[in-house]
Amino acid sequence: MGHDSRKEKQAPEGATHKAVEDPTLGGRGCSVLAPPLFRRGLTGARMAARRVLKAVLVDLSGTLHIEDSAVPGAQEALKRLRGAPVTIRFVTNTTKECKRDLLGRLQKLGFDIAEDEIFTSLTAARSLLEQKQVRPLLLVDDNALHDFKGIATNDPNAVVVGLAPEHFNYQMMTQAFRLILDGAPLIAIHKARYYKRKDGLALGPGPFVTGLEYATDSKATVVGKPERTFFLEALRGTGCTPEETVMIGDDCRDDVGGAQNAGMLGILVKTGKYRPEDESKISPRPYLTYEALSKEKQVSGNHRFKGSSEMC
Repeated sequence: MGHDSRKEKQAPEGATHKAVEDPTLGGRGCSVLAPPLFRRGLTGARMAARRVLKAVLVDLSGTLHIEDSAVPGAQEALKRLRGAPVTIRFVTNTTKECKRDLLGRLQKLGFDIAEDEIFTSLTAARSLLEQKQVRPLLLVDDNALHDFKGIATNDPNAVVVGLAPEHFNYQMMTQAFRLILDGAPLIAIHKARYYKRKDGLALGPGPFVTGLEYATDSKATVVGKPERTFFLEALRGTGCTPEETVMIGDDCRDDVGGAQNAGMLGILVKTGKYRPEDESKISPRPYLTYEALSKEKQVSGNHRFKGSSEMC
């Protein structure tokens, strides 16, 4: 990704992040990460093992918004996060619309977000298609096609599956099935089981990808969350490592589990697609769980947080 167009709060060249000097170790000024992270008497080797927070990845659908409605309090929560000296990236598996339309939707809802802060699974899919130099049968929503502009689709020799309710019919699935049997690679933009709509939970592309895998005795290449490479690509150009990053999202497996498998820490919010006891479905469990993004206090880049070896 290109450099963030916003002026981020960063330490002067040569400076290092250091632990916050808060005598209360958990009082005012501590972050969303503070309660479990700051303990009295942290000195020497234990403090050296702490990790500095420099980047925050934030999920979009279900965490900041649900279709054309913002999650209550999410705009103010993002404003508070903007006040912290951390790099922010927004990561999404949304395949219902191109990045341009997604950005417009978010800005209409009052979110202060720049296009180059958003990393989508559509972007990751396009990169893979260009790398493999294949011509895909695109099973994606028509509103997402703009992100594949310039990719040849005549005489397809690959199958790409995203969320495409209007295209998940017997004829199209059979066409995809036959291509895969003839050797076309199956590429899943993501394999989410379900997602949150205004009228309730709805099937994601995962069941359709799995059906094609079963019918063709093949395995899809997945490019979106929870794949480790997706999270690493989202950090590209930030100068931050996974160990310096926290991921916030409503999907325990794809957001939190995927991020933690990539070396980050995960915060689960109980909005969007969250279901009771989701946090018990992954190991390790989410580092923190909150009712909503708005329930988190301000994140500060000067705070250190526990490495996975110290997680409770």
